Amino acid sequence: MLKKVLIANRGEIAVRVIRTCRELGVATVAVYSELDREALHVRLADEAYALGGQTAAESYLNTEAILDVIVRSGADAVHPGYGFFSENTDFARAITELGVTFIGPPPEAIDIMGDKISARHAAERAGVTGVPGRTDVLRRGDEVAAFGNEFGWPVAIKAAFGGGGRGMKVVSGPDEAAEALESAMRESASYFGRDECYVERYLAWPRHIEMQIIADTHGTTLWLGERDCSAQRRHQKLVEESPAPDFPDEIRHAMGEAAVKVAEACGYVNAGTVEFLYQDGEFFFLEMNTRLQVEHPVTELVTGLDLVEWQLRVASGEPLGFGQDDVLRNGHAIEIRINAENPAGGAFTPSPGTISRFVAPGGPGVRLDAGYESGDTLSQYYDNLLAKLVVWGHDREAARLRMLRAIDETVIEGVATTLPADIAILTNPDFISAQHSTNWVEQTLDLSGVTSTTAGVPPATGAGGDHDVPKVLRDVTAEVDGRRYQVKLWVPDLGDAVVAPVGHAGPARGAGPKRPKAAASGAGSGTVAVPMQGTIVKVLVAAGDAVEVGQTVCVLEAMKMENNVNAEKAGTVTEVKVSAGDSVGPGDVIAVIA
Repeated sequence: MLKKVLIANRGEIAVRVIRTCRELGVATVAVYSELDREALHVRLADEAYALGGQTAAESYLNTEAILDVIVRSGADAVHPGYGFFSENTDFARAITELGVTFIGPPPEAIDIMGDKISARHAAERAGVTGVPGRTDVLRRGDEVAAFGNEFGWPVAIKAAFGGGGRGMKVVSGPDEAAEALESAMRESASYFGRDECYVERYLAWPRHIEMQIIADTHGTTLWLGERDCSAQRRHQKLVEESPAPDFPDEIRHAMGEAAVKVAEACGYVNAGTVEFLYQDGEFFFLEMNTRLQVEHPVTELVTGLDLVEWQLRVASGEPLGFGQDDVLRNGHAIEIRINAENPAGGAFTPSPGTISRFVAPGGPGVRLDAGYESGDTLSQYYDNLLAKLVVWGHDREAARLRMLRAIDETVIEGVATTLPADIAILTNPDFISAQHSTNWVEQTLDLSGVTSTTAGVPPATGAGGDHDVPKVLRDVTAEVDGRRYQVKLWVPDLGDAVVAPVGHAGPARGAGPKRPKAAASGAGSGTVAVPMQGTIVKVLVAAGDAVEVGQTVCVLEAMKMENNVNAEKAGTVTEVKVSAGDSVGPGDVIAVIA
């Protein structure tokens, strides 16, 4: 078994890996950005090292910094989690060239399957049909337009080196092609470090069914069961379940066998997921995720297997020790992603901020995988996944009702969350009867009265500067040569106040509640304000331009998603207050319209 594992990630997946490692007696090493110095995964790991920087590019996508920590910590293995470098061939190869085990497939398999274009070719060679698409990297919007004109609209632009809906844009006509490609490339570069994209046909009403596989180094590749991930917004999953409801058993077995063929075609080892679109009794290969999936817990609950444990065992060279007929699936599991977003009538607006209160649910058959606790901050610079709530029931209806009970017990204050939208999904007759598709949330589900609040937002961060106050002995965090240590120091006694480190808010001594900035502009207002904290990536108007109601004024990136900020009044732009690259906060005015 491996001795010391570095987790090259953050949030709930880092916490998830750390917990299984601890159960197996494997030491863990966390890495962190400046904003994550007090993050939960850092607090739980045996050792933690600073990467520096705030954004993902400056920290979790800094290969040299991570390689340096691997050497300094003496880690003999690296778990990439998901996102960031989890499907990056260069990173996996750099790890193995150090003589360190990469807990995932060999670089050659990532090279084939991590690139969605070459993955399509590999699937075809294995006899598995994919969705019709173009297998060349896109460079210009007219290439998208040409494909759409040939195969029909809408079409989907996708990140070649990504997944999880990041860098994916649905294009309804040729006039949208250039702007959509530009946006997809920006998101792809921001989240995966590469901007290559491709295009394929966009199915009108498919279900997203994916098959979990695992393969060892001794020639055994197994499929462990499917997950239905059709409830999505922005092509990112909200609710996942296993087994897929109203799904023929003969299709299940055919899909499982197809997934094994795809995995074997690229020499795959370790855990992975082969994704399909299912419509009208047919399934099409979509892509292979060469990593652990966010939704892996639903497979764990119905199979009784710890997939992270098997990732570690396979990476250590152990055989699986069981065959396809030994894989048993029992009951039904449902997972919801708790994202820091306000559903707000279907807008799903990112909601970075500090969690002032977090009460987890409990009871039989309930599991919570969280990356945050009360007092932790969700930064605009990272993904907004706060936690995953997973339940098991003896059948689908029992699991659905248990999930509703668990949601009702969950309390999260300080940031808006997707929990109200999850309730709307789980109680809708279309979901209950399994008549939903990947387009259902955005095209059919009525979210007009659904919203979330940030009740309980804490006061401003800060601390008094009085040097004459008494001192007390406290446990504090210190960094020596970039490595994090817990030490005892005599520090000023600030009573109930805390000195809040970066990324971990606390009350300020002597400070009253922070006054919120002006709310986003109301209907018909001449001021255009941003609804959230973020970074301006593109300004689309200039002083003197005429604009219409609903016209996009700028594009704002928050929590790895691009959001259009639109004019609520027709008129002439008299002032633009921001430029690309500027950081803004909720309520900041970015333009004025007369």
